[in-house]
Amino acid sequence: MKVLVTGGAGYVGTVLAPQLLSAGHEVVVLDSLRNGGQALLPFFEHSAFSFIRGNVHDAELVQRVVADCDAVVHLAAIVGFPACRKHPDLAKTTNVEGTRNVAQAIRAGQPFVYASTGSNYGKLETVCTEESPLHPVSLYAITKTQGEEIALAAGGIGLRFATAFGVSPRLRLDLLINDFVHQAVVNKQIIVYEQHFRRTFIHVRDMARAFCFALDQAEAMRGETYNVGHESLNLTKEDVALAIRERVPFYLHFADVGADPDQRDYDVSYEKIRKLGYQTIVTLDEGIEQLIRAMDVVEITSPFTNV
Repeated sequence: MKVLVTGGAGYVGTVLAPQLLSAGHEVVVLDSLRNGGQALLPFFEHSAFSFIRGNVHDAELVQRVVADCDAVVHLAAIVGFPACRKHPDLAKTTNVEGTRNVAQAIRAGQPFVYASTGSNYGKLETVCTEESPLHPVSLYAITKTQGEEIALAAGGIGLRFATAFGVSPRLRLDLLINDFVHQAVVNKQIIVYEQHFRRTFIHVRDMARAFCFALDQAEAMRGETYNVGHESLNLTKEDVALAIRERVPFYLHFADVGADPDQRDYDVSYEKIRKLGYQTIVTLDEGIEQLIRAMDVVEITSPFTNV
């Protein structure tokens, strides 16, 4: 199968591409390289891998590329509250209109998997299921909810992921667990606000596995949304910080100020997708250990420091 991965040069795409190639698929990555493309370099040794530099804003380009592929995994987005706050117009154009361009290019029966998010739920008081009402709060959550509606209307599959963590060729340090590990290893301190707020997590490798699973089960999953993660990773922020401190010595402070813009504080049920046969395999401990080792090669420099 020839699979188009929009936004494939990013955090998830650079983990997904090798899994798809290993499964025997052809992979076409469409990406604007807004955050660079070095993470894609190892894939060019595969004759089944190809790259197109372009943007999902370009409806004509999207139409041509989708028409040449058997299936589509739509990752392209401005991801997270901070990035969307910094670039609100780009977030709306990419997350909503870009998704609309992809959805309009999808032909009948073509597998179409949309990367959605648990942020769509907003603030909840009960265990979250796919039937829970959506109350998106931040611009990120609002635009991803709108994108999900567009994808589902086109017969797509909406995967509402827990918060990602783990090592990727295109590493992100804005994700909670990744950030905590970086702060602990490099700065030797973590300041945690809303320590008892519950969050739910998924390793980036398991995210990639979920896309492969959805492509294999596309007919059964079409037109539905699925929470993707595992109940064992429904954790408080304090749980995460303490798990890291078991491995790395650092100063830990629980602060009284600070708030999550998406107001996420709930446990999530993953029963729906588990009944189809999908389960995560990477544990919190494994992911933290990998991140700790990876920090040796992560270097963030500033021209304004003499330390």
